[in-house]
Amino acid sequence: MTFKLETLKLRGDTPGVTTELNFYRIGPADAPEKVYLQAALHADEQPGTMVLHHLLPMLRTADDQGLLQARFVVIPMANPFGMSNFVQRRHLGRSDIASGVNYNRQWPDLFAMIRTQLAGRLGDDERFNVNLIRKAVAQWIDAQQPRTAPEQLRLFLLKEAHDAEFVLDLHCDSDSLLHIFTSPELMPELQDLADWMGAAAVLTAADSGGGSFDEVLPLLYRKVAQANPGKPVPMPSATATLEYRGAADSFDHFGEQDALRLFGFLAGRGLIAADPGPTPERLCSATPFEATDLVKVDRPGLLAYRVDLGQRIRKGDAVADLIALDGPDAFLGRTPILAGTDGLVLSRTLRKYVTRGEGIAKIVGTTPLPTRRGYLLED
Repeated sequence: MTFKLETLKLRGDTPGVTTELNFYRIGPADAPEKVYLQAALHADEQPGTMVLHHLLPMLRTADDQGLLQARFVVIPMANPFGMSNFVQRRHLGRSDIASGVNYNRQWPDLFAMIRTQLAGRLGDDERFNVNLIRKAVAQWIDAQQPRTAPEQLRLFLLKEAHDAEFVLDLHCDSDSLLHIFTSPELMPELQDLADWMGAAAVLTAADSGGGSFDEVLPLLYRKVAQANPGKPVPMPSATATLEYRGAADSFDHFGEQDALRLFGFLAGRGLIAADPGPTPERLCSATPFEATDLVKVDRPGLLAYRVDLGQRIRKGDAVADLIALDGPDAFLGRTPILAGTDGLVLSRTLRKYVTRGEGIAKIVGTTPLPTRRGYLLED
């Protein structure tokens, strides 16, 4: 049995600066399966950290009772660099201030890094192939010489996650219902996760275009399989981004409820030898992310929403009015912003003053939209 707090010291990019990453290793080290949980990769998103704050004592108790059937790596604050990004007391934890790179974008294409090491070596056994791929990834990571402190952090997170059977990345939206992002091959396998979470939507994309953390491993195994027809290459890591409501929803009652549900999912999968209880009611099925309308504005203004979260609307319905802040109708004119699909209002923006081109809502539909191609994400 193990419940151990570890600290990784990350050497800074300026003199005298060292940053600490605190995380937990929990459960039997020889367990056959591994669960990787991280939160606050976008450092200004705290609801996931609150969930893990409540989950950790549950895992400690289960470990004390010898109930853990998997080894767990839990990183409640996966981005200590972003935690320090304050400008005039405003937290800017979504992107690296030095480079401008979103902390959850531009993760490496692992297939491109290890394809030559795999050439001609895959066999006819799934487990052999998975072990071969994981060994090649680990060797590539160990061979890297990170040039910056954020690169040190990324390599460490990848090393901890690459050989896990479950990789769950906890995030939140601006103002939102619970939802999940995952790869299409992992549905309906992860339907039980959606049910336990109480997700209002599961959005799937093989490649959303941004190089997000949750797509690194599915993209690797998908490309290996495509490059090696006839060889058995499974999707051995169930990876997903769990969006825990909105940025203002970091509360104990939510955190405790969500942790209990996450514990139920883990128990239901046999990763914890505990009775999960009845699976919660199913609220959604998976839909392609290309079917979700990212409603944007074509001018600056002040938002006046006409819809609530969870409301179902039709294409052409007004999502909000945009109050003019300049021009001949300044402070008098209102322009309706219309939905581009039938569907569920999944998210809105907390900030009501918006600039041209800004996204203000997600409407989850079922039919892919012709405008939703290539880069599917919000920055």
